[in-house]
Amino acid sequence: MKFKGLLVVACAAGLMAGCNSRTSNTSNTIATSNEAGTTGTAGAGVSTSDKNFVNHMLSDGMAEVDLARLAKDRAASPEVKQFAQMMIDDHTKAGDQLKQVASTAAIPQDAKVDDKHRELMDKLMNLRGADFDRQYMSAMVDGHEDAVRDLRSRVDENRSLGDRVQGKNPENPATVKPEASDNHVTTSVNQWAADVLPTVERHLDRAKQIKDNLDRNTRSTRGTSGTAQGTTKY
Repeated sequence: MKFKGLLVVACAAGLMAGCNSRTSNTSNTIATSNEAGTTGTAGAGVSTSDKNFVNHMLSDGMAEVDLARLAKDRAASPEVKQFAQMMIDDHTKAGDQLKQVASTAAIPQDAKVDDKHRELMDKLMNLRGADFDRQYMSAMVDGHEDAVRDLRSRVDENRSLGDRVQGKNPENPATVKPEASDNHVTTSVNQWAADVLPTVERHLDRAKQIKDNLDRNTRSTRGTSGTAQGTTKY
């Protein structure tokens, strides 16, 4: 009887050890699984909209800098060269800031120069001087109008209805606020857009001024040339 009692105790102890072992293994498996899930899903909470917006802005910024470097080499107008340097400085800074936002929020970065900007680069590489100036500044107006529209989709601006219709930019950058969001990643991206928008709006205004000056000079030159030709006929 004593032997049977000892046998029962030994079996019970063995069963308890087995259960503890399985419980420990299960706990370890769950812990490992949770750790792997946290690491593997880094950036998984980023919306497609945020990812696309960030990479679109990074791509455009890269293209602006590349085009500006070309402009510094091929432009004839001092105004155009100064504008190009402003593009390099401001878009490089904005791009670095957006990369920091993307890294902090674990937003996958896959910025590439798109076909539109690649075709524009190919076109401008065949031009120099005044012809380059006109084509480059025309592209800068179009490109910055698109950029302003994209950025405004992420911010709240205190502009009157009249200013909105006329496309006038706010005089005070402090009136530009990021669009509110419950998502912390979206909030960070929107804050970047609000910070950058006044600068891009200033670029657009300056691009329009330079383009108008170039167009005016072209018309003046053609008019003078036409008058001189007309005078020689008589």
